[in-house]
Amino acid sequence: MTYKILWADDEIDLLKPYILFLESKGYEVFTVNSGADALELVETQKFDILFLDENMPGMSGLEVLLQIKKFRPNLPVIMITKSEEEELMEDAIGSKIADYLIKPLNPNQLLLSVKRIFDKKRLEEGKTNISYQQEFLALSMQYQDHLNAKEWSDIYKKLIYWELEIDTTENKSMAEVLNNQKNEANAHFSKFIEKNYEDWLQKPDTETPVLSHLMLRKHVFPKINDKSPLYFILIDNLRFDQWKTLDKYIQEYFRLESENNYYSILPTTTAYARNAIFAGMMPSEIAKNYPDKWVYDVGDSEDEEGFNKQEEFYLQEQLKRLKINAKSSYHKIIHQYQGKQLVDNFNKLATNDLNVIVYNFVDMLSHARTDMAMIKELAPDESAYRSLTASWFQHSPLFDLLKKIAEKKGRVIITTDHGMIRVQNPIKIVGDRNTNTNLRYKQGKNLNWDNANKMMVCRKPENIFLPKPNVSTTYVFAKEDNLFAYPNNYNQYVNHYRNTFQHGGISLEECIIPVIYYTGK
Repeated sequence: MTYKILWADDEIDLLKPYILFLESKGYEVFTVNSGADALELVETQKFDILFLDENMPGMSGLEVLLQIKKFRPNLPVIMITKSEEEELMEDAIGSKIADYLIKPLNPNQLLLSVKRIFDKKRLEEGKTNISYQQEFLALSMQYQDHLNAKEWSDIYKKLIYWELEIDTTENKSMAEVLNNQKNEANAHFSKFIEKNYEDWLQKPDTETPVLSHLMLRKHVFPKINDKSPLYFILIDNLRFDQWKTLDKYIQEYFRLESENNYYSILPTTTAYARNAIFAGMMPSEIAKNYPDKWVYDVGDSEDEEGFNKQEEFYLQEQLKRLKINAKSSYHKIIHQYQGKQLVDNFNKLATNDLNVIVYNFVDMLSHARTDMAMIKELAPDESAYRSLTASWFQHSPLFDLLKKIAEKKGRVIITTDHGMIRVQNPIKIVGDRNTNTNLRYKQGKNLNWDNANKMMVCRKPENIFLPKPNVSTTYVFAKEDNLFAYPNNYNQYVNHYRNTFQHGGISLEECIIPVIYYTGK
Protein backbone atom coordinates (compact mmCIF):
# COMPACT_ATOMS: atom_id res chain seq x y z
CA MET A 1 0.00 0.00 0.00
CA THR A 2 1.30 3.46 -0.96
CA TYR A 3 0.54 6.20 1.58
CA LYS A 4 -0.30 9.70 0.36
CA ILE A 5 1.24 12.67 2.21
CA LEU A 6 0.21 16.30 1.75
CA TRP A 7 2.84 18.85 2.81
CA ALA A 8 1.80 22.50 3.27
CA ASP A 9 4.65 25.01 3.72
CA ASP A 10 5.21 28.48 2.26
CA GLU A 11 8.89 27.52 1.73
CA ILE A 12 8.10 24.17 0.15
CA ASP A 13 10.81 24.51 -2.52
CA LEU A 14 13.48 24.48 0.21
CA LEU A 15 12.14 21.15 1.47
CA LYS A 16 12.80 19.25 -1.79
CA PRO A 17 15.55 17.00 -0.25
CA TYR A 18 13.15 15.84 2.48
CA ILE A 19 10.41 15.18 -0.07
CA LEU A 20 12.76 13.09 -2.21
CA PHE A 21 13.85 11.18 0.92
CA LEU A 22 10.25 10.27 1.79
CA GLU A 23 9.52 9.29 -1.82
CA SER A 24 12.57 7.00 -1.76
CA LYS A 25 10.95 5.24 1.19
CA GLY A 26 7.81 4.53 -0.85
CA TYR A 27 5.57 7.45 0.16
CA GLU A 28 3.70 9.61 -2.36
CA VAL A 29 4.15 13.30 -1.44
CA PHE A 30 1.95 16.17 -2.67
CA THR A 31 2.88 19.79 -1.91
CA VAL A 32 1.16 23.17 -1.52
CA ASN A 33 2.56 26.49 -0.29
CA SER A 34 -0.42 27.92 1.59
CA GLY A 35 -3.02 26.95 4.13
CA ALA A 36 -5.86 27.81 1.77
CA ASP A 37 -4.51 25.42 -0.87
CA ALA A 38 -4.14 22.70 1.78
CA LEU A 39 -7.78 23.14 2.79
CA GLU A 40 -8.96 22.88 -0.80
CA LEU A 41 -6.98 19.70 -1.51
CA VAL A 42 -7.92 17.98 1.76
CA GLU A 43 -11.59 18.72 1.08
CA THR A 44 -11.52 17.22 -2.42
CA GLN A 45 -8.92 14.43 -2.16
CA LYS A 46 -8.02 11.68 0.30
CA PHE A 47 -4.67 11.88 2.09
CA ASP A 48 -3.26 9.61 4.78
CA ILE A 49 -1.27 12.32 6.57
CA LEU A 50 -0.76 16.10 6.52
CA PHE A 51 2.49 17.97 7.23
CA LEU A 52 1.44 21.47 8.24
CA ASP A 53 3.79 24.41 8.71
CA GLU A 54 2.61 26.49 11.64
CA ASN A 55 3.93 29.88 10.47
CA MET A 56 2.53 30.55 6.97
CA PRO A 57 1.33 33.89 5.58
CA GLY A 58 -2.44 34.21 5.39
CA MET A 59 -3.95 31.35 7.41
CA SER A 60 -1.65 30.06 10.13
CA GLY A 61 -1.10 26.36 10.60
CA LEU A 62 -3.31 26.32 13.71
CA GLU A 63 -6.15 28.05 11.82
CA VAL A 64 -5.86 25.52 9.00
CA LEU A 65 -5.81 22.68 11.52
CA LEU A 66 -9.05 23.83 13.18
CA GLN A 67 -10.81 24.01 9.79
CA ILE A 68 -9.55 20.62 8.63
CA LYS A 69 -10.62 18.87 11.85
CA LYS A 70 -14.21 19.93 11.13
CA PHE A 71 -14.50 17.78 7.99
CA ARG A 72 -11.51 15.41 8.31
CA PRO A 73 -11.38 14.79 12.08
CA ASN A 74 -9.40 11.54 11.73
CA LEU A 75 -6.71 12.86 9.37
CA PRO A 76 -3.35 12.64 11.21
CA VAL A 77 -1.63 16.06 11.23
CA ILE A 78 2.05 16.65 11.98
CA MET A 79 2.66 20.28 12.93
CA ILE A 80 6.04 21.71 11.87
CA THR A 81 7.37 24.99 13.27
CA LYS A 82 10.48 26.98 14.04
CA SER A 83 9.09 28.03 17.42
CA GLU A 84 9.63 26.20 20.70
CA GLU A 85 7.16 28.34 22.61
CA GLU A 86 5.33 26.22 25.19
CA GLU A 87 2.00 27.99 24.60
CA LEU A 88 2.13 27.23 20.88
CA MET A 89 2.93 23.56 21.55
CA GLU A 90 0.02 23.32 23.99
CA ASP A 91 -2.37 24.90 21.44
CA ALA A 92 -1.28 22.42 18.80
CA ILE A 93 -1.49 19.41 21.11
CA GLY A 94 -4.86 20.59 22.39
CA SER A 95 -6.06 20.65 18.78
CA LYS A 96 -5.34 16.92 18.59
CA ILE A 97 -2.32 16.80 16.33
CA ALA A 98 -0.57 13.48 15.77
CA ASP A 99 2.96 14.85 16.26
CA TYR A 100 4.96 18.09 16.63
CA LEU A 101 8.33 18.69 14.88
CA ILE A 102 10.68 21.67 15.21
CA LYS A 103 12.83 23.02 12.38
CA PRO A 104 15.53 22.45 11.28
CA LEU A 105 14.21 19.06 10.30
CA ASN A 106 16.09 15.79 10.23
CA PRO A 107 15.14 13.23 7.53
CA ASN A 108 15.14 10.32 10.00
CA GLN A 109 13.08 12.40 12.42
CA LEU A 110 10.48 12.85 9.67
CA LEU A 111 10.52 9.16 8.80
CA LEU A 112 10.14 8.11 12.43
CA SER A 113 7.16 10.40 12.90
CA VAL A 114 5.49 9.00 9.79
CA LYS A 115 6.15 5.42 10.84
CA ARG A 116 4.72 6.07 14.29
CA ILE A 117 1.46 6.98 12.61
CA PHE A 118 1.32 4.56 9.69
CA ASP A 119 2.97 1.52 11.21
CA LYS A 120 2.19 1.92 14.91
CA LYS A 121 -0.70 -0.54 14.94
CA ARG A 122 1.09 -3.07 12.74
CA LEU A 123 4.28 -2.93 14.80
CA GLU A 124 2.37 -3.10 18.09
CA GLU A 125 0.32 -6.07 16.88
CA GLY A 126 3.47 -7.90 15.77
CA LYS A 127 5.17 -7.28 19.11
CA THR A 128 2.05 -8.32 21.06
CA ASN A 129 1.62 -11.51 19.03
CA ILE A 130 5.25 -12.53 19.44
CA SER A 131 5.19 -11.84 23.19
CA TYR A 132 1.97 -13.81 23.66
CA GLN A 133 3.29 -16.72 21.62
CA GLN A 134 6.33 -16.84 23.89
CA GLU A 135 4.09 -17.07 26.97
CA PHE A 136 1.49 -19.38 25.41
CA LEU A 137 3.42 -22.57 26.05
CA ALA A 138 4.42 -21.55 29.58
CA LEU A 139 0.77 -20.93 30.50
CA SER A 140 -0.37 -24.22 28.97
CA MET A 141 2.31 -26.12 30.87
CA GLN A 142 1.17 -24.56 34.16
CA TYR A 143 -2.27 -26.15 33.83
CA GLN A 144 -0.67 -29.56 34.16
CA ASP A 145 0.88 -28.71 37.54
CA HIS A 146 -0.72 -28.99 40.97
CA LEU A 147 -1.83 -25.37 41.37
CA ASN A 148 -3.26 -23.62 44.41
CA ALA A 149 -5.89 -20.87 44.47
CA LYS A 150 -3.34 -18.04 44.31
CA GLU A 151 -1.59 -19.59 41.32
CA TRP A 152 -4.89 -19.93 39.49
CA SER A 153 -5.59 -16.26 40.22
CA ASP A 154 -2.21 -15.36 38.74
CA ILE A 155 -2.92 -17.41 35.61
CA TYR A 156 -6.31 -15.75 35.19
CA LYS A 157 -4.77 -12.29 35.50
CA LYS A 158 -2.17 -13.19 32.85
CA LEU A 159 -4.90 -14.37 30.49
CA ILE A 160 -6.79 -11.12 31.05
CA TYR A 161 -3.62 -9.13 30.40
CA TRP A 162 -3.15 -10.83 27.03
CA GLU A 163 -6.82 -10.61 26.19
CA LEU A 164 -6.76 -6.84 26.69
CA GLU A 165 -3.47 -6.48 24.83
CA ILE A 166 -4.71 -8.50 21.84
CA ASP A 167 -7.99 -6.59 21.91
CA THR A 168 -6.10 -3.36 21.17
CA THR A 169 -4.46 -4.80 18.03
CA GLU A 170 -5.94 -3.96 14.65
CA ASN A 171 -6.55 -7.46 13.30
CA LYS A 172 -6.83 -9.34 16.60
CA SER A 173 -5.09 -12.21 14.83
CA MET A 174 -4.29 -14.08 18.06
CA ALA A 175 -7.76 -13.71 19.59
CA GLU A 176 -8.94 -17.19 18.61
CA VAL A 177 -5.76 -18.79 19.97
CA LEU A 178 -6.22 -16.95 23.26
CA ASN A 179 -9.89 -17.92 23.45
CA ASN A 180 -8.96 -21.59 23.01
CA GLN A 181 -6.37 -21.23 25.75
CA LYS A 182 -8.95 -19.65 28.08
CA ASN A 183 -11.29 -22.57 27.38
CA GLU A 184 -8.51 -25.02 28.24
CA ALA A 185 -7.73 -23.09 31.41
CA ASN A 186 -11.40 -23.15 32.45
CA ALA A 187 -11.57 -26.91 31.93
CA HIS A 188 -8.65 -27.41 34.34
CA PHE A 189 -9.91 -24.72 36.73
CA SER A 190 -13.33 -26.38 36.98
CA LYS A 191 -11.67 -29.64 37.99
CA PHE A 192 -9.61 -27.74 40.53
CA ILE A 193 -12.73 -26.21 42.12
CA GLU A 194 -14.56 -29.55 42.11
CA LYS A 195 -11.63 -31.21 43.88
CA ASN A 196 -10.91 -28.50 46.47
CA TYR A 197 -14.06 -26.47 47.17
CA GLU A 198 -15.49 -28.68 49.93
CA ASP A 199 -12.11 -28.89 51.67
CA TRP A 200 -11.80 -25.11 51.67
CA LEU A 201 -15.00 -24.95 53.70
CA GLN A 202 -14.58 -28.05 55.86
CA LYS A 203 -10.79 -28.03 56.39
CA PRO A 204 -9.43 -24.57 55.61
CA ASP A 205 -5.64 -24.21 55.55
CA THR A 206 -3.01 -21.72 54.40
CA GLU A 207 -3.82 -22.38 50.73
CA THR A 208 -7.54 -21.73 51.16
CA PRO A 209 -8.45 -18.46 49.39
CA VAL A 210 -10.55 -15.73 50.94
CA LEU A 211 -14.16 -16.63 50.08
CA SER A 212 -17.22 -14.38 49.89
CA HIS A 213 -18.26 -14.74 53.52
CA LEU A 214 -14.81 -13.64 54.76
CA MET A 215 -14.16 -10.87 52.24
CA LEU A 216 -15.30 -7.93 54.39
CA ARG A 217 -13.43 -9.30 57.39
CA LYS A 218 -10.18 -9.72 55.45
CA HIS A 219 -10.18 -6.84 52.97
CA VAL A 220 -12.52 -4.09 54.22
CA PHE A 221 -12.99 -3.94 57.98
CA PRO A 222 -9.24 -3.68 58.75
CA LYS A 223 -9.17 -0.40 56.78
CA ILE A 224 -11.89 1.30 58.82
CA ASN A 225 -10.46 4.08 60.98
CA ASP A 226 -11.57 7.39 62.49
CA LYS A 227 -9.19 9.49 60.38
CA SER A 228 -11.06 9.38 57.08
CA PRO A 229 -14.19 7.67 55.76
CA LEU A 230 -13.86 4.44 53.81
CA TYR A 231 -16.11 3.96 50.77
CA PHE A 232 -16.86 0.34 49.95
CA ILE A 233 -18.37 0.14 46.46
CA LEU A 234 -19.71 -3.17 45.19
CA ILE A 235 -20.49 -3.08 41.46
CA ASP A 236 -22.42 -6.27 40.97
CA ASN A 237 -21.51 -8.79 38.30
CA LEU A 238 -18.21 -7.07 37.44
CA ARG A 239 -15.50 -9.24 35.92
CA PHE A 240 -11.78 -8.67 36.34
CA ASP A 241 -11.40 -7.58 32.71
CA GLN A 242 -14.21 -5.06 33.08
CA TRP A 243 -12.56 -3.58 36.16
CA LYS A 244 -9.30 -3.29 34.20
CA THR A 245 -11.22 -1.29 31.59
CA LEU A 246 -12.61 1.08 34.25
CA ASP A 247 -9.32 1.35 36.12
CA LYS A 248 -7.70 3.68 33.57
CA TYR A 249 -10.46 6.25 34.21
CA ILE A 250 -10.37 5.80 37.98
CA GLN A 251 -6.60 6.26 38.16
CA GLU A 252 -6.94 9.76 36.72
CA TYR A 253 -8.26 10.69 40.18
CA PHE A 254 -6.96 7.96 42.51
CA ARG A 255 -3.76 6.14 43.35
CA LEU A 256 -3.98 2.37 43.12
CA GLU A 257 -2.80 1.15 46.52
CA SER A 258 -3.44 -2.57 46.15
CA GLU A 259 -4.93 -5.05 43.70
CA ASN A 260 -6.17 -8.20 45.42
CA ASN A 261 -8.77 -10.83 44.72
CA TYR A 262 -11.04 -13.30 46.47
CA TYR A 263 -13.11 -16.30 45.35
CA SER A 264 -16.89 -16.20 45.04
CA ILE A 265 -18.74 -18.99 46.80
CA LEU A 266 -21.03 -21.34 44.88
CA PRO A 267 -23.50 -20.66 43.41
CA THR A 268 -21.85 -17.56 41.91
CA THR A 269 -25.09 -15.57 42.08
CA THR A 270 -26.32 -12.44 43.79
CA ALA A 271 -28.72 -14.40 46.02
CA TYR A 272 -25.93 -16.49 47.55
CA ALA A 273 -22.60 -14.72 47.08
CA ARG A 274 -23.66 -11.18 47.99
CA ASN A 275 -25.72 -12.25 50.99
CA ALA A 276 -22.67 -14.18 52.20
CA ILE A 277 -20.53 -11.05 51.82
CA PHE A 278 -22.75 -8.85 53.95
CA ALA A 279 -23.70 -11.48 56.53
CA GLY A 280 -20.16 -12.78 56.93
CA MET A 281 -21.70 -16.25 56.85
CA MET A 282 -22.24 -19.06 54.39
CA PRO A 283 -25.82 -19.38 53.05
CA SER A 284 -26.85 -22.30 55.24
CA GLU A 285 -25.64 -20.39 58.31
CA ILE A 286 -27.68 -17.33 57.25
CA ALA A 287 -30.78 -19.52 56.75
CA LYS A 288 -30.25 -21.07 60.18
CA ASN A 289 -29.53 -17.84 62.10
CA TYR A 290 -32.03 -15.62 60.27
CA PRO A 291 -34.79 -17.96 58.99
CA ASP A 292 -37.23 -15.07 58.64
CA LYS A 293 -34.78 -13.17 56.40
CA TRP A 294 -33.47 -15.86 54.06
CA VAL A 295 -35.34 -16.37 50.77
CA TYR A 296 -34.80 -19.56 48.76
CA ASP A 297 -33.94 -19.22 45.08
CA VAL A 298 -36.56 -21.59 43.68
CA GLY A 299 -39.42 -21.64 41.20
CA ASP A 300 -39.68 -19.33 38.23
CA SER A 301 -38.47 -16.10 39.80
CA GLU A 302 -36.09 -14.02 37.65
CA ASP A 303 -35.80 -11.14 40.13
CA GLU A 304 -32.42 -11.68 41.77
CA GLU A 305 -32.75 -8.51 43.84
CA GLY A 306 -35.77 -10.07 45.53
CA PHE A 307 -33.32 -12.35 47.35
CA ASN A 308 -31.13 -9.46 48.54
CA LYS A 309 -33.43 -7.19 50.49
CA GLN A 310 -31.70 -7.80 53.82
CA GLU A 311 -28.15 -6.72 52.99
CA GLU A 312 -28.12 -3.71 55.30
CA PHE A 313 -29.47 -5.85 58.14
CA TYR A 314 -26.84 -8.52 57.53
CA LEU A 315 -24.10 -5.88 57.42
CA GLN A 316 -25.10 -4.35 60.74
CA GLU A 317 -25.35 -7.79 62.33
CA GLN A 318 -21.84 -8.66 61.15
CA LEU A 319 -20.41 -5.39 62.50
CA LYS A 320 -22.03 -6.09 65.89
CA ARG A 321 -20.81 -9.67 65.93
CA LEU A 322 -17.24 -8.56 65.25
CA LYS A 323 -17.55 -5.70 67.77
CA ILE A 324 -16.68 -3.08 65.17
CA ASN A 325 -17.96 0.23 66.46
CA ALA A 326 -18.18 2.20 63.22
CA LYS A 327 -20.67 4.76 62.03
CA SER A 328 -21.84 3.39 58.70
CA SER A 329 -24.27 3.93 55.85
CA TYR A 330 -25.70 1.60 53.23
CA HIS A 331 -27.03 2.59 49.82
CA LYS A 332 -28.28 0.40 46.96
CA ILE A 333 -28.36 2.07 43.56
CA ILE A 334 -30.77 0.43 41.13
CA HIS A 335 -31.94 3.50 39.18
CA GLN A 336 -30.04 6.43 37.71
CA TYR A 337 -31.85 8.99 39.87
CA GLN A 338 -30.75 7.17 43.05
CA GLY A 339 -27.13 7.55 41.97
CA LYS A 340 -27.63 11.27 41.35
CA GLN A 341 -29.28 11.72 44.74
CA LEU A 342 -26.31 10.05 46.42
CA VAL A 343 -23.92 12.46 44.68
CA ASP A 344 -26.07 15.43 45.75
CA ASN A 345 -25.96 14.23 49.37
CA PHE A 346 -22.26 13.43 49.33
CA ASN A 347 -21.42 15.69 52.29
CA LYS A 348 -23.52 13.49 54.57
CA LEU A 349 -21.40 10.48 53.64
CA ALA A 350 -18.22 12.24 54.71
CA THR A 351 -19.29 12.05 58.38
CA ASN A 352 -19.32 8.21 58.38
CA ASP A 353 -16.50 5.77 59.07
CA LEU A 354 -17.81 3.31 56.47
CA ASN A 355 -20.05 3.96 53.48
CA VAL A 356 -21.31 0.87 51.67
CA ILE A 357 -22.66 1.44 48.16
CA VAL A 358 -24.08 -1.36 45.99
CA TYR A 359 -24.34 -0.51 42.28
CA ASN A 360 -26.67 -2.80 40.34
CA PHE A 361 -26.06 -1.49 36.84
CA VAL A 362 -23.76 -4.20 35.49
CA ASP A 363 -26.11 -6.96 36.62
CA MET A 364 -29.07 -5.20 35.00
CA LEU A 365 -27.03 -4.77 31.84
CA SER A 366 -26.18 -8.47 31.67
CA HIS A 367 -29.81 -9.49 32.07
CA ALA A 368 -30.95 -6.84 29.62
CA ARG A 369 -28.42 -8.21 27.16
CA THR A 370 -30.13 -11.59 27.35
CA ASP A 371 -33.59 -10.23 26.65
CA MET A 372 -33.13 -7.15 24.49
CA ALA A 373 -32.10 -7.48 20.86
CA MET A 374 -30.58 -4.00 20.83
CA ILE A 375 -28.23 -4.76 23.73
CA LYS A 376 -27.28 -8.05 22.09
CA GLU A 377 -26.26 -6.09 19.02
CA LEU A 378 -24.27 -3.60 21.10
CA ALA A 379 -22.44 -6.27 23.09
CA PRO A 380 -21.96 -9.41 20.97
CA ASP A 381 -18.72 -10.45 22.70
CA GLU A 382 -16.42 -9.70 25.64
CA SER A 383 -14.67 -6.82 23.92
CA ALA A 384 -17.92 -5.03 23.13
CA TYR A 385 -19.24 -5.76 26.63
CA ARG A 386 -16.16 -4.12 28.16
CA SER A 387 -16.64 -1.14 25.88
CA LEU A 388 -20.31 -0.83 26.81
CA THR A 389 -19.49 -1.02 30.52
CA ALA A 390 -16.79 1.65 30.13
CA SER A 391 -19.19 3.93 28.23
CA TRP A 392 -21.78 3.61 31.00
CA PHE A 393 -19.19 4.26 33.70
CA GLN A 394 -17.84 7.44 32.10
CA HIS A 395 -21.33 8.97 32.06
CA SER A 396 -22.61 7.50 35.33
CA PRO A 397 -23.34 9.07 38.72
CA LEU A 398 -20.87 6.52 40.11
CA PHE A 399 -17.99 8.23 38.29
CA ASP A 400 -19.26 11.60 39.58
CA LEU A 401 -19.30 10.18 43.10
CA LEU A 402 -15.74 8.87 42.76
CA LYS A 403 -14.56 12.29 41.62
CA LYS A 404 -16.07 13.86 44.74
CA ILE A 405 -14.40 11.25 46.93
CA ALA A 406 -11.07 11.97 45.24
CA GLU A 407 -11.47 15.71 45.86
CA LYS A 408 -11.64 14.92 49.59
CA LYS A 409 -8.62 12.57 49.35
CA GLY A 410 -10.99 9.76 50.25
CA ARG A 411 -10.31 6.02 50.36
CA VAL A 412 -12.22 3.57 48.17
CA ILE A 413 -12.47 -0.20 47.89
CA ILE A 414 -14.10 -1.45 44.68
CA THR A 415 -15.19 -5.06 44.28
CA THR A 416 -18.09 -7.23 43.12
CA ASP A 417 -20.03 -10.28 44.25
CA HIS A 418 -19.35 -12.57 41.27
CA GLY A 419 -18.41 -12.46 37.62
CA MET A 420 -20.05 -13.97 34.54
CA ILE A 421 -19.19 -16.01 31.48
CA ARG A 422 -20.47 -16.07 27.90
CA VAL A 423 -22.25 -19.40 27.63
CA GLN A 424 -22.06 -21.58 24.52
CA ASN A 425 -22.77 -25.28 25.10
CA PRO A 426 -26.10 -26.66 26.38
CA ILE A 427 -26.59 -29.48 28.89
CA LYS A 428 -30.00 -31.13 28.97
CA ILE A 429 -31.54 -31.22 32.45
CA VAL A 430 -34.96 -32.10 33.82
CA GLY A 431 -36.46 -30.77 37.05
CA ASP A 432 -39.83 -30.28 38.70
CA ARG A 433 -41.76 -27.01 38.88
CA ASN A 434 -39.86 -25.89 42.00
CA THR A 435 -36.46 -26.05 40.32
CA ASN A 436 -34.84 -22.62 40.04
CA THR A 437 -34.48 -20.90 36.65
CA ASN A 438 -30.77 -19.96 36.68
CA LEU A 439 -28.93 -21.23 33.60
CA ARG A 440 -25.63 -21.98 35.37
CA TYR A 441 -26.80 -23.88 38.45
CA LYS A 442 -29.85 -25.85 39.48
CA GLN A 443 -31.22 -26.90 42.83
CA GLY A 444 -34.05 -29.37 43.18
CA LYS A 445 -35.14 -32.71 44.55
CA ASN A 446 -35.84 -34.50 41.25
CA LEU A 447 -33.07 -33.47 38.90
CA ASN A 448 -31.97 -35.61 35.95
CA TRP A 449 -29.29 -34.66 33.45
CA ASP A 450 -26.96 -35.62 30.63
CA ASN A 451 -23.18 -35.15 30.52
CA ALA A 452 -22.37 -35.33 34.23
CA ASN A 453 -18.73 -34.54 33.42
CA LYS A 454 -19.79 -31.02 32.38
CA MET A 455 -21.09 -30.18 35.83
CA MET A 456 -20.25 -30.42 39.52
CA VAL A 457 -22.89 -32.38 41.43
CA CYS A 458 -23.50 -31.83 45.15
CA ARG A 459 -25.93 -34.32 46.71
CA LYS A 460 -25.09 -33.17 50.25
CA PRO A 461 -25.52 -29.38 50.20
CA GLU A 462 -24.73 -29.18 53.91
CA ASN A 463 -21.13 -30.14 53.09
CA ILE A 464 -20.65 -26.89 51.21
CA PHE A 465 -22.90 -24.86 53.55
CA LEU A 466 -25.87 -24.49 51.22
CA PRO A 467 -29.46 -24.56 52.49
CA LYS A 468 -31.73 -27.52 51.80
CA PRO A 469 -35.33 -26.58 51.02
CA ASN A 470 -36.02 -30.33 50.99
CA VAL A 471 -34.29 -33.38 52.47
CA SER A 472 -33.41 -34.66 49.00
CA THR A 473 -32.28 -31.31 47.51
CA THR A 474 -29.36 -31.60 45.07
CA TYR A 475 -27.31 -28.76 43.62
CA VAL A 476 -25.58 -28.96 40.23
CA PHE A 477 -23.18 -26.33 38.86
CA ALA A 478 -22.32 -25.93 35.18
CA LYS A 479 -18.60 -25.92 34.44
CA GLU A 480 -16.73 -23.88 31.84
CA ASP A 481 -19.08 -22.21 29.30
CA ASN A 482 -22.00 -24.66 29.56
CA LEU A 483 -25.63 -23.76 30.23
CA PHE A 484 -28.54 -25.84 31.46
CA ALA A 485 -31.52 -26.27 29.13
CA TYR A 486 -34.78 -28.18 29.45
CA PRO A 487 -35.78 -30.69 26.73
CA ASN A 488 -39.04 -28.81 26.12
CA ASN A 489 -38.52 -26.20 23.38
CA TYR A 490 -34.86 -27.12 23.59
CA ASN A 491 -33.62 -25.58 20.33
CA GLN A 492 -35.56 -22.35 20.78
CA TYR A 493 -34.33 -22.02 24.36
CA VAL A 494 -30.70 -22.69 23.45
CA ASN A 495 -30.75 -20.27 20.51
CA HIS A 496 -32.17 -17.57 22.77
CA TYR A 497 -29.61 -17.96 25.55
CA ARG A 498 -26.48 -19.14 23.75
CA ASN A 499 -23.84 -16.41 23.53
CA THR A 500 -25.29 -14.50 26.48
CA PHE A 501 -23.48 -13.66 29.71
CA GLN A 502 -24.62 -15.74 32.68
CA HIS A 503 -23.44 -16.55 36.20
CA GLY A 504 -24.00 -19.13 38.90
CA GLY A 505 -21.56 -21.81 37.79
CA ILE A 506 -17.83 -22.54 37.83
CA SER A 507 -15.37 -20.61 35.68
CA LEU A 508 -12.42 -18.31 36.14
CA GLU A 509 -14.60 -15.39 35.07
CA GLU A 510 -17.32 -16.09 37.66
CA CYS A 511 -15.19 -17.19 40.60
CA ILE A 512 -12.10 -14.95 40.79
CA ILE A 513 -13.11 -11.51 41.97
CA PRO A 514 -11.18 -8.18 42.10
CA VAL A 515 -10.79 -6.28 45.38
CA ILE A 516 -9.15 -2.94 44.61
CA TYR A 517 -8.04 -0.30 47.11
CA TYR A 518 -7.61 3.34 46.00
CA THR A 519 -6.72 6.59 47.73
CA GLY A 520 -7.52 10.02 46.29
CA LYS A 521 -4.67 11.92 44.67
